[in-house]
Amino acid sequence: MRIARFSLDGTVGFGVVEGDAETEGGPVLDIIKGHPFAEFERSGKKIPLSQVRLLPPVLPNKVVAVGRNYAEHARELGNEVPDVPVVFFKPSTSVSGPGDSIVHPSFSSEVHYEAELAVVIGRLCKDVPKERARDVILGYTCANDVTARDVQRSEDQWARAKGFDTSCPLGPWTETDLEPSDLGLMCTVNGEQRQLGRTSDMVRSVEDLIVHITEAMTLLPGDVVLTGTPAGVGPLHVGDEVAVTIEGIGTLTNKVIKRD
Repeated sequence: MRIARFSLDGTVGFGVVEGDAETEGGPVLDIIKGHPFAEFERSGKKIPLSQVRLLPPVLPNKVVAVGRNYAEHARELGNEVPDVPVVFFKPSTSVSGPGDSIVHPSFSSEVHYEAELAVVIGRLCKDVPKERARDVILGYTCANDVTARDVQRSEDQWARAKGFDTSCPLGPWTETDLEPSDLGLMCTVNGEQRQLGRTSDMVRSVEDLIVHITEAMTLLPGDVVLTGTPAGVGPLHVGDEVAVTIEGIGTLTNKVIKRD
């Protein structure tokens, strides 16, 4: 099931996406009653997807991200695979949605894309055992862990490098019916392929990451876990259009603009 968060005529809601580009009339949204973090009903009121604005699929309390979870990516930046996962935060203010602009920060001259599988948490959880990790997941979406690489190199903490406004595009929706262990993942810039990998190359699995993170902190419904990026990261410039595509989910597209 694909659950989208949308805006229409000033109203924000959730809906189940039905159909695709090949469907006659295109995909539609079946608006749901309530929210997807509890039992919900479909209203039966359907709206063409083309008539709504897609928003970030969730508004997380926090985005918990994992660095260097693909060995080739760690090596391309001159790093070793860490003995324990490198965990950092991206603030809720960094989150943006499909079609939203990535605002190039004025304090960086080297902004990079990082295509990632994002895990959307579906229920409050702490100290989750590995065998129960799937139970706390609502679904999965595409993410771009946009990074000011020069700032990341120059500052010990990654808060500014990875936490600036618009540095965490998410979307286009949450896919609830997905096996995440071996998905194709691709990033293009202006239509040119830059990253190509599979989630099976992750050093630590989705389940392992949830276990590790929840040993330390409580995850809330709507929180997001970023699982790392494959090799091939590189620069984004003002005017570029960057797209993250994940098998079984869809494509998240954003354009880079200059800060006013």
